[in-house]
Amino acid sequence: MDHQCAHAPGRTALRGAGAVGSGAVLALATGCGVLSPGQNGDMPTNINVTSPLMQEGEPLLDDYTCDGGEPDGSEGHVSPPVRWSGLPDGVGSIALVVDDPQAAEVFWVVFDLDPELVELRRSTVPADAKQALNSSGDAGYGAPCPTDGDVHEYRFTVYALDGTLDLPDGAELSRTLEAIADQAVARGSLVTTSE
Repeated sequence: MDHQCAHAPGRTALRGAGAVGSGAVLALATGCGVLSPGQNGDMPTNINVTSPLMQEGEPLLDDYTCDGGEPDGSEGHVSPPVRWSGLPDGVGSIALVVDDPQAAEVFWVVFDLDPELVELRRSTVPADAKQALNSSGDAGYGAPCPTDGDVHEYRFTVYALDGTLDLPDGAELSRTLEAIADQAVARGSLVTTSE
């Protein structure tokens, strides 16, 4: 499902000096910029993204927000399981971007996923995959922190890429999103909400 890009006036959740640049690249990579249909060619949106624990248009479970945590009670954010199907032929790698388009905040970027892979299990990243820095400056899943009464969408977007990104683990967010935008040949999203 493709969603319109919504931006809240005056609200930016990206931190640091690169916030404006990262916001622009986020728009680019997530389909709210030059990769939108009708610009630079149409990007197919036929990748089907699902989860056994998340439903399209429904609230993200507390387990996967900053209110959740590891099952053993230790500190840390728990990433939800995500599945995908319908990749085009000849894909070189897969990337996953989890973001809040309204706040221009990126919670997680996993890239260089094997194109034979069909899912990420709860709180796991394959050993050969890499994670970029998120908007908080951490390499890993930075869970959203919803505020009561302030409804946001959380997009789990899977990208089929021409090849691998040739970037290190912990790569800068804007650089990684730009590389994903440059190589993306198809995408699909599962969108949850904060309420």
